[in-house]
Amino acid sequence: MVAQPFTEGQLGRHRPLPEATEDGPATPLTPLRGAHSLHATELTLDFTSGKSVRRKDVLVSGPSAADVPAHHPAEGAAAGRPEERTLRPYGLRCEHRTTPLGIDEPAPRLSWRLASDRRGDDPVAYRVRVAERPEELDGGGQLLWDTGRVADPHAAAAEYAGPALLGRTRYHWRVSVWPTGTAVPVEATSWFETAFTDAGAWRASWITHDPHPVDVVDAPTEGEFALDDHGLAPCPVLRRTFTGSPGTHARLLVSARGLYEVRLNGVRVSDAELAPGWTDYHCRIQYQTYDVSELLREGENVLAATVTDGWWSGFVGFEPRRAGAHYGSFPQFLAELHLTGPDGRSTAIVTDETWRTSTGVIRHADLLMGECHDLRHAADGWELPGFDDTDWSPALVAGADHHLLVASVDEPVRAMAELRPCSVRRISPDTHIVDFGQNLAGRVRLRIGQLAAGARVVIRHAEVLDESHQLYTANLRTAAATDVLVGDGRQDIVFEPRFTYHGFRYAEIRGVPELTESDVVAVVLHSDIPWAGEFDCSDAELRRLHECVAWGQRSNFVSVPTDCPQRDERLGWLADAQVFLPTAALNADVAAFFTKWLRDIDDARTPDGGFTNVAPRLVGVCDEGAPGWGDAGVIIPWHLYRTYDDPRFLARALEGMRAWVDLIHRHNRDLVWRRRVGPHFSDWLAPGTPTPRDVIATACFAHSARLTAKAADALGQKDVADHYHRLAGDIRRTFAEHFVTVENSAAPPAVRIAGDTQTGYLVALAFELLPADLVDAAAHRLAEIVESAGPALLTGFLGVALAAPVLDTHGRADLAHALLNRDEVPSWRFPLRHGATTIWERWDGWTPDTGFRAPSMNSFNHYALGSVGEWLYRGVAGLDQAPDSTGYRHLRIRPRPGALRHASARHESVRGTVEVTWERHGGLLALSVLVPPGSTADVYVPTTDPRSIRESGVVPRADDRHITLLATACDHVRYRVSSGAYRFTATHPPADGHADTSPADRSEPSLTPSRRTSGPAAKPSPARSHEEDTP
Repeated sequence: MVAQPFTEGQLGRHRPLPEATEDGPATPLTPLRGAHSLHATELTLDFTSGKSVRRKDVLVSGPSAADVPAHHPAEGAAAGRPEERTLRPYGLRCEHRTTPLGIDEPAPRLSWRLASDRRGDDPVAYRVRVAERPEELDGGGQLLWDTGRVADPHAAAAEYAGPALLGRTRYHWRVSVWPTGTAVPVEATSWFETAFTDAGAWRASWITHDPHPVDVVDAPTEGEFALDDHGLAPCPVLRRTFTGSPGTHARLLVSARGLYEVRLNGVRVSDAELAPGWTDYHCRIQYQTYDVSELLREGENVLAATVTDGWWSGFVGFEPRRAGAHYGSFPQFLAELHLTGPDGRSTAIVTDETWRTSTGVIRHADLLMGECHDLRHAADGWELPGFDDTDWSPALVAGADHHLLVASVDEPVRAMAELRPCSVRRISPDTHIVDFGQNLAGRVRLRIGQLAAGARVVIRHAEVLDESHQLYTANLRTAAATDVLVGDGRQDIVFEPRFTYHGFRYAEIRGVPELTESDVVAVVLHSDIPWAGEFDCSDAELRRLHECVAWGQRSNFVSVPTDCPQRDERLGWLADAQVFLPTAALNADVAAFFTKWLRDIDDARTPDGGFTNVAPRLVGVCDEGAPGWGDAGVIIPWHLYRTYDDPRFLARALEGMRAWVDLIHRHNRDLVWRRRVGPHFSDWLAPGTPTPRDVIATACFAHSARLTAKAADALGQKDVADHYHRLAGDIRRTFAEHFVTVENSAAPPAVRIAGDTQTGYLVALAFELLPADLVDAAAHRLAEIVESAGPALLTGFLGVALAAPVLDTHGRADLAHALLNRDEVPSWRFPLRHGATTIWERWDGWTPDTGFRAPSMNSFNHYALGSVGEWLYRGVAGLDQAPDSTGYRHLRIRPRPGALRHASARHESVRGTVEVTWERHGGLLALSVLVPPGSTADVYVPTTDPRSIRESGVVPRADDRHITLLATACDHVRYRVSSGAYRFTATHPPADGHADTSPADRSEPSLTPSRRTSGPAAKPSPARSHEEDTP
């Protein structure tokens, strides 16, 4: 039976996206700290601009001042702006982070970015100095390290090469840059601080509370609780008193097997959430360093901690087992507080048997199951001096092993934004469903006037609503995603879980008779990766597509790049991350985030050298890497190297890359990858005819061999590179022999790749596996089968990332636009028109005709199909780097306007800001470009009339040293430009087609229609058996 339109939301109609205004910020609910200083009142839509903007639902400020050059002009130097500024460094980083506190890298990488308002204002040399005291940088003492003046016009980083760094020491550093034609350098200064440089320096022990597992469950009597043996234990709280005084230099180094939250004298020492983060705890455990000097008081002080199961001993992944199955059985805590007085004397407070422990308000906390607070167990003031802990127990010492401890290398998870509800709907006398208008990862904060002793408030979470307009939780599988508060009669309660997170748009709140929008807020959690990109265009739905992609990234970059944030999985699937990485790295600065995750990938490797399918590794979860999944161990380091121009990504990974390729080769001497393929997910969740698995596998084999060769080339290892270049060539020839046929009877000859599927042609073309004389014919066949399908994509996770770039490369940008414009299943616009606010796992996760797909594999927040976000930047807006460029040294600006009126993109690259804006007015197209100092760009001006081209209002001159004509083609003219700002104009056909439209006035079946109808609601389809539903 065909489903009827829903009467109220399941997924929800999207919020309107009004234009930004510049009349100042709205009043934020709560300032939220982070690398890009978000202040959000409701729906966070744009993390990227360098100024605060107001939309209907949100106030967000952009990157911090350290990450944004003080000024850059909209047009070139020809405009003669009086406020022009010359070359200047900004955005200083150590180990890809701003002023990191606690690093253990012996040779840290120090990097900077450059900005200038002048054309050709490029650096010619740099100098880096490091000292223990800032005055020593000014010549007031001994420098620890000094590069001297190094002539290098492309340098944007230097690796420390001085004497060994001391542990727990702050170092100050300065970069000096000499502009072209200037004898006086420009300078900027920053600092970093080391952690322990030797694991033997640790003195603390791992401590815990006596672990007696219990489980808090509903009892037969309303309002009461009972215990069983399911293993969810009350969370330990630990405290230690000591004598201190203000003016003391204090550093706290802390970790947990589990999750921790630490307070000093009742004040949280950090805004980090879910610390210390997820790693394979058998291989490494991260610790963090905090400056707590300002929190000390005279006399008695208290260091207090709460620890919970987290990934260490909680439910992890989709298997029903938990404590001890993957890592440990109960949480443990480790800390050292180092105090240095004004007289230079040092003491340390360490975790040992002198700490006191108990259990407190948090009766259980689990990442998948949720969190329970019972206020009847509150011990008010336990985190403060003066509390009587004589009834508490001494801590149990669980060991003193420190060899796995490493300083954290990535940004922590933080509460990044807050969303107010779109609506609050009562469904029973004490139950309400709250719609936050955005699918997200995070938790709910609830204000309650009073809660009687033993009374409960229960918060359940879901991404969508079912046909009865209740929470649809079937797709959560076994994840309970339920938070509980038990009252003790007190008033004015603020309830917010602290050690769990959920993927949700909707929350059902039971146990509160009266609930208003001001009582509840959604707190958005994700790793605090600095946002680095923005995209805009004249098509409202493409803007929303970009926002869905960005929200999927935020929701799933939580310590590791997860597949989804809601169900009993949330694993670091390698293929999902590798296909999405090009998009992710344009949206944000993910260098530190992926530095950490590459360690997880390396830790997860199997004894025979293979990469796995998920990292961190879990016992028994898909160990043998599948084609496209295991290959991520090769693809990700290569893309990070190209993006950040940091060869250490390759140096650290090359051994694993070689081992992976060699492993496949050992098992497949005929060079067709059929053996040792693991679970072989193929082109995961592709609709239509499956691509032959050995086609995909062998293509991935060739691609990994080729990238391994290129990595060795980049590192100067010629013999290694030659070996893998030969192997890649052999696999390429084998691929053509086994899978490619040529029909010479056709004119021109027709090419067929085994299976004749879109993904088959995409991998062959993207990975350059075909003889040169067959490339055009293969590209033609790809276009044929895409067009004959609708045009539509019939690809899954692996193929979708390649589709638009390959079509564009082979002259069919028009077809890539057609795919973007499609609004039927499968397409990106179909979910948008049915209320999606994040990318779905499936093209058809819900349709009006069939309802929901099988809940076993049906996430509504899954970024893999959002890999098209890369082409919004590189294709639609035209912001790209040349194929042989690293770190945006040489840009390729080649917009594909399609039927749009305008588009723009901005990216904060490792060298500085890259910006592209184009717009059409009548028969003219204006293209503005900003190229950072030290870079050049090839600019493709789209026009059929080269004589119409103007730059900053004048015809480009042949003797202009900043603009060089390279080539003229039938549809563009290519110039090479030096750094600076440019504005080209040329004749161009006016926009037409159906772009620039908004779906606001359409009346379609939707998961959240705007009005109630009398027809029956759609019912979820029965569970269907799909081969791809079982990993």
